[in-house]
Amino acid sequence: MSHILILGGDGYLGWPTTMYFSNRGHDVTVVDNYFRRNACTELDVGMLYPVPSLMERAKIWYELTGKEIKVVIGDLSDPEIMRSFFSGRVEYSWAVDKKFTGIPETVMHYAEQPSGPYSLINYKYANITLTNNLLVTNNLIFALRDFSRGTHVVHIGTMGEYGTPNIDIEEGWLEIEHKGRKDKFLYPRQASSLYHTTKIMDTDLMWFGVRMWDLRITDLMQGPVYGIETEESEISSQRSEVRGRTAGRADSHELRTIFNYDEIFGTILNRFVVQGVVGYPLTVYGKGGQTRGYLNINDTLQCVHMSEKAPAQQGELRIFNQIMETFSVNDLAEKTQRIGKKLGYDVRIDHLENPRKEAEEHYYNPAYRGLLDLGVKPHYLTDEMMEEMFRVVEKHKDGIRKDVIFRGIKW
Repeated sequence: MSHILILGGDGYLGWPTTMYFSNRGHDVTVVDNYFRRNACTELDVGMLYPVPSLMERAKIWYELTGKEIKVVIGDLSDPEIMRSFFSGRVEYSWAVDKKFTGIPETVMHYAEQPSGPYSLINYKYANITLTNNLLVTNNLIFALRDFSRGTHVVHIGTMGEYGTPNIDIEEGWLEIEHKGRKDKFLYPRQASSLYHTTKIMDTDLMWFGVRMWDLRITDLMQGPVYGIETEESEISSQRSEVRGRTAGRADSHELRTIFNYDEIFGTILNRFVVQGVVGYPLTVYGKGGQTRGYLNINDTLQCVHMSEKAPAQQGELRIFNQIMETFSVNDLAEKTQRIGKKLGYDVRIDHLENPRKEAEEHYYNPAYRGLLDLGVKPHYLTDEMMEEMFRVVEKHKDGIRKDVIFRGIKW
C-alpha cells in the first residue's frame, strides 16, 4: 500500500480521510496546525461535541486498530515544514515509529481556511485567508517541483469557484471557438467570497505547476458536505475488546469528526438539523432559491479514494465536479422541517434579509459524471439519512448554544 500525506488532517474532512486510508492499509502521515480549532476558540463558535487533539486521536486509533497514523503539528505556510515531508527531514509530533516513511505517492490537500463568512468578517480575516491558503498551495507545488514531480496531488477545491453562470457548468474545462479557431481553457470562474477566490487561485497555481513542471494533480470541485458518521468513526463502539481492554476506552464520539453548527464553519444542512433540534428557526437567506450541489461526507471519502486509485497522468490537471445531487436552500429547509416534525420537533422556517451578495434565484446545471464513472456509488439525501443526523444531534442537544448559530456576517 502507498504512503499518503494528508494536509489539514484535523478538519471536518481531513480526519475522516485520515482514518479511511489508514483503515485500508496505507501508510498515513497527517499534518495540521489546529487553525480551525483555534479560530473557533477566537470567534467563540460552537462545536456539537468535544473532540480530542489530533495526537490523542491518533493514539486512540492505534489502540483500537493497531494501525499507526504519524502526526505532525505544524504550519504548512512555512515552506520548510512543507518541504520536510519530501526531503526526509520531517519531525513527527507523534508516531509509533518515527522513522521517515518515504516520499508520499499521494498528497491529499485539505489544508486551507474553509469558510466564506470567515474570509469576509473584516480585512484581518481576509488577509489570513489569502496568506494561508495561497502560501500552502504554493509551498506544495514548489516542494513537488524540487523533490517529487511524480507525486499525485488530490486537492479539494469547491464548486463555489464557478459561481452561478447562466450556462451549464462543465467539469473544469471549456472548449471555445473564437473567430474560426478553437482551444480548451479552464472554465470561467466567478467566486462569491474571498475564500472561494483563493480556491480559484489554487487552481491557477496548480495549473501553472502542471504546465511548467509536469506535475500530476486532481482538483475536486466539491459542493457543500453534510453528515457526521463514517465507517471508521464508529470503530470504537463496534469493537468488544482491544488488546485486552474494553472498547469503552474511547467515548462513542472520540473518533468522530469536528462538527460545527455555527454560521461561520457549519455547512448548511448540518446547521439546519441542529437548528431544528433546538427550536431555532431555520435561517434561510432571502428568497431561498440559491441552488448548489451537495454530497454526503462518506461520498467525499469515496471520491478521494477513487481519485487516488486512478491518479492523474504526469503533466495533467484533472478536474472533477464533486457533487451527487442538487438542492435549493428552500428544498433543504422544507426537508428538514418535514423530517423534524416527523420526529416530534416544531421546526419553523425564517426567511432573513440576505447578508450575502448573491443571486437568490438562478440557473444551475453542473455536469458531474467523472467521479461516478470512476466508480463512486452515491449516498443520496434520503429521509432515513436525515433521521439519523437528527438522532446524533439529539444526543448532544443540551450543549448546543443558540447564541452562536447566526452572527449576520455581511458582504
